[in-house]
Amino acid sequence: MAEPWLLAGRVFTSRLLLGTSRYPDAATLLEAIDASGAEIVTVSIRRMRLQGGTGESILELIPRDRLALLPNTAGCMTAKDAVLTAHLAREALETDWIKLEVIGDDRTLFPDVEQTLRAASELVRDGFQVFAYTNDDPVACRKLADLGVAAVMPLGAPIGSGAGLRNPYNLRIIRELVMDAPVIVDAGIGTASDAARAMELGMDGVLLNTAVAEAKRPAAMARAMRLAIEAGMLAREAGRIPERLYAQASSPVEGLIGT
Repeated sequence: MAEPWLLAGRVFTSRLLLGTSRYPDAATLLEAIDASGAEIVTVSIRRMRLQGGTGESILELIPRDRLALLPNTAGCMTAKDAVLTAHLAREALETDWIKLEVIGDDRTLFPDVEQTLRAASELVRDGFQVFAYTNDDPVACRKLADLGVAAVMPLGAPIGSGAGLRNPYNLRIIRELVMDAPVIVDAGIGTASDAARAMELGMDGVLLNTAVAEAKRPAAMARAMRLAIEAGMLAREAGRIPERLYAQASSPVEGLIGT
């Protein structure tokens, strides 16, 4: 059983946060959530039907008695739009949690750091628990932590790319610079080994979506991610051996014939 951890004033066991978009159907989504063991799921406010209309709302699918809902500002490209979306989410969903995304380019989907910092500052003042998605820039991450965000969320690679951790060195620096807030890798995870590596590097958790939603067997991949995160955490706590240039015999050489 994984050790509990504190996030935005609440205690959780799972360190996997799961997105809810791109699944082929509702049944597959729910199966993946169960297999992942996730206790927090994200939803896009700008792309969901909160109430009314026809069709099944995602809010009617997610069992909120056992899952924490993390609305996000996906699709926003200015601080003004992100702040407005966050306030709409708080009113509609009765939560102060918000995953802040302010995108600077609609092709690469890289965050706009200037607009992200501006929105984060305003939302923290307004009493939100801000989960701030940003570039893998140690300086930007440190600035967000100084603003008092609930979690700093550097990307591993561009959103939906499945490219894994493109800059593990920056992630290690971010972990060293940000000790007073959880650091959660968000975006770019492609397979279980990426998630395990993130935890080995010192991350507190992993948020992913496409890697599970677009897998051939989403529930199986969700379970793989769950186990990988647990394995990465255990490996980090166990302490890896130092890397060596040359071989070192694992069996004792004393007492060998002829010695």
